[in-house]
Formats: sequence, C-alpha cells, structure tokens
Amino acid sequence: MTNGAGAAAAPNAAVLAAARRIREQGDSAPRLARDPVNRAMIRNWTEALGDADPRYPELAPPAMVQVWTMHGLHGQRAADDPLGAMTAVLDEVGYTSVVATDCEQSYHRYLVPGEQLAVRTRLTDVVGPKRTALGEGWFVTTVSTWSVGAEPVAEMMFRVLKFRPPAPSAVPEPLTAPDPPEPPTLPTPPRNVLRPTVTRDTEYFWAGTSAGELRVWRCGGCGLLRHPPGPMCPRCGATRPEYLVASGLGAVYSFVVHHHPPVPGRELPFVVALVELAEGVRVLGELRGVEPSEVRVGLPVEIDFDRVDDELTLPAWRPR
Repeated sequence: MTNGAGAAAAPNAAVLAAARRIREQGDSAPRLARDPVNRAMIRNWTEALGDADPRYPELAPPAMVQVWTMHGLHGQRAADDPLGAMTAVLDEVGYTSVVATDCEQSYHRYLVPGEQLAVRTRLTDVVGPKRTALGEGWFVTTVSTWSVGAEPVAEMMFRVLKFRPPAPSAVPEPLTAPDPPEPPTLPTPPRNVLRPTVTRDTEYFWAGTSAGELRVWRCGGCGLLRHPPGPMCPRCGATRPEYLVASGLGAVYSFVVHHHPPVPGRELPFVVALVELAEGVRVLGELRGVEPSEVRVGLPVEIDFDRVDDELTLPAWRPR
C-alpha cells in the first residue's frame, strides 16, 4: 500500500531527475536571429517606448537584445531548448500554468545595425514544489547568453513559476434567461492580490496611491516626465528624481481583456488598460465599471484607487 506522501514523492522525484538530466546537458545549440540588427526595428521599438535618445537608430538599445532572437508568432522551440523541455516535464505531472517571476539582464556593449546575433540557453536551477499565492509549483531558472560571433554581448537570468491551477470552486449553474442588465458598479477591491515589489525608485508612487494621488516621476534636472520610474533621466542623465501629482485624467491608449489564467483576487474576464494621461505619460491599471466589449481605444477615463489594506492601494481606471 502506498500512502499519500509516497504517491506525491514519485512525481517529485521524476521532476528532479529530469531537471538534473537537462541541467547536465549544458547550453543549447546557438540559435541565430531571424534578421540582423536593423534600423527599422530600432525605430519601431524606440518610438513605441517614447525613447528619443539621439544615438538611436545608429545603435540598438541594450534592452532590445531579446527582440532580435524571438521565435516569432509561429516559431517553435528547438528540441534542446531547456525551458521548453522542463516545461513539458512539469506539464506532464499537472503543473500546467506559468507566470514569469524574475528577470535580470546584463549588457556588455551596444549593438550596431548589421550584426547577427545568436543565443544559447542553459538550465541552472529547478526548485520545488513550493506553496505560493497561485498554488503549488516549481521555480525554473535559465540563463541565456547572446553572442556576435564568438563575442558574448549580453546575458539574461529568467525565472518562471510553473504551478498547478486551482480546481474550479463550484459547478456552473444551468443556463437560464438572463436578467435585465444593471448599470456596472465598481467591485470592492479584493484583499488576496499579487502585491507589487516596492523599491527605492517606486516607493514615492505607492506612497502617493495610499494618499489618493497619482504621482508621475519627474527629472529634477530637465523636467522630463516618465513612467515607470527609474534612477536616472534618459534624456539628460540627471539622478535627481522628483514627482508631479497628475490630474488623473486620460484616455485608453491600448488594452487587453484577460480571460486566462486565473489571477488571485480577480473575477474573469477583466480589462487591463494602458492609459495616456493628460500630462503625456502612460500608466497601466485595471479598467472597471465598463463591460469588456464596450472598451475602446480613446475611451476617456479617470483614476480610481483600490485600497487593498493598510499597506497597499492600487491604481485603477473608470470611465468618465
């Protein structure tokens, strides 16, 4: 007879054995970028982010390094890709959902148009099973290295949580004729939410939401407004951050309707909107008080604040 602990240990042992085997295989074969570094892509990327650094597009922003070797819409992972192989192992034993938890990139130099990148990846760690707010799961860590010829130009540590999705909480009720629609109301903010990481660069922002203010990073040197914040001004290089209290008025610049996977503290589907403020920067937040089918680019919105508890207040949006 096998007890519950023994039954759970068998798949765990299989996961760890597979992780050891994949880790011992080392780096995957180098995978070439589909295109060389090029000015057109640099222009598109920097325009989308509002980065007016005059060095572009004669140089590529370092944070673009992953762009050049993405698989594309219909791309397939190679058989020796360690993250793909580890994902398949965890899918097989029921850990079918995934969320990125950590990413650290290091850059050695700028890339220039015409250079051809290649990337190789290795598995460095698999830890679990762990209990998390999303459910039981395994943390999978890989390290990727980008090279031009034999010269390494960047590295990335990437960690994901592969977790077991929770079972449905109830059997759906039989379909009946719908009641007449009621005007949408803003739901009471949930307490069980994924909490942001507060750093020295962002603490002013979260202090502002707790005070009912939408604070936007402003350079103490040249006055540039930017969001999300950072330690240094991308225009003048000053390290004297200030903030401006924004009006909280804006319009939907872009949005997504989130249907899956489940998110702690949220009822599906819900809308996440990127809002362009009257001050010119864009801020992300949940858009509530409107049906997902009625959301459109250009919809006028205003800021709302969801007080989760004494330590956390989240920014959100509502139609105006």
